[in-house]
This record gives sequence, structure tokens and C-alpha cells, in this order.
Amino acid sequence: MSRQLSGLADDEPACSIERSLQIVGERWSLLVLREVFAGKHKFAEIQSSLGIASNLLSARLKLLVEAGVLHTQTYQEPGSRPRQSYHLTAAGNDLRVVLVALQQWGDCHRPRRSGPSAFRRVRDTNRPVHVGFLDDDGHEVPATDVVMLADTAAKA
Repeated sequence: MSRQLSGLADDEPACSIERSLQIVGERWSLLVLREVFAGKHKFAEIQSSLGIASNLLSARLKLLVEAGVLHTQTYQEPGSRPRQSYHLTAAGNDLRVVLVALQQWGDCHRPRRSGPSAFRRVRDTNRPVHVGFLDDDGHEVPATDVVMLADTAAKA
């Protein structure tokens, strides 16, 4: 199945949520990104950490690279053939908020008995942080006060 990854095709969804899910809506995509955020860049590291089949991991990495979420760099360990490592692009780094929001939601609504597996902290101060909505002045807005308004011009 061929899909256009950038720009708008005639049959591409108008909804940005749906377009985003075409790239990161499959569970393995988000888990691969979690591993790259954690500093795992080599195929074998990611595969070992996730326990994912190599064909599935290859497909996920290919899609994330084609979509501009990850980019590759060639490396070569002594005595081995050249291989690709996977690194975040600016678009990929912007997905950190999405992953942290999912973690925050899971900690609240699907908690483990033993507690969270990770904590969100400010790097320099170790103060707790949470994902939320900010208005254009930088003030936090309760989620219940946020509405999504449809762009009537987008309805084609």
C-alpha cells in the first residue's frame, strides 16, 4: 500500500489526528519511539528491548523514516558490515509530548499496583511535571475548558 507521507493528497484525511495516526497509530511505532527517546538507536537494541519480530521492527522503522520522524545514520562496528542507527528528527522530538501525555494518562487511568514505571521531572531541578494545555500567554488551561473547533473550510 503506497501512501503519501507529506503534503495533502486528494484522498488524504482532512483531520490531522487521522493523518497523524497513519504514522504513529500502531502500537509498535510509539514503543519504538519510546526506545529511541531512551537512547536506543541500533536495530538490535530496539528489538531486544521490545521483543518485536525483526520484520515488524523493520516495517515500523521504515515508516517512521519515510514520515520524517526518524532519520538514519550509518555506523560500523569493527569486523562488521555498515549498519543504520535511528535518530529523532525535529518532528520526532515533538512527539515526546504525545508519549508523555500517554504515560500520564496511563498512570492516572490504568495504574500499576506497584506504581509508575517512570516519573516525569525537570532535568535541572528534578521537579515533577505534567502535560497540559497552555494558552498563548503561557497560562495553563484546564482540559475541560479546551474545545476543538472544526474548520468548516476543511470539509470538502
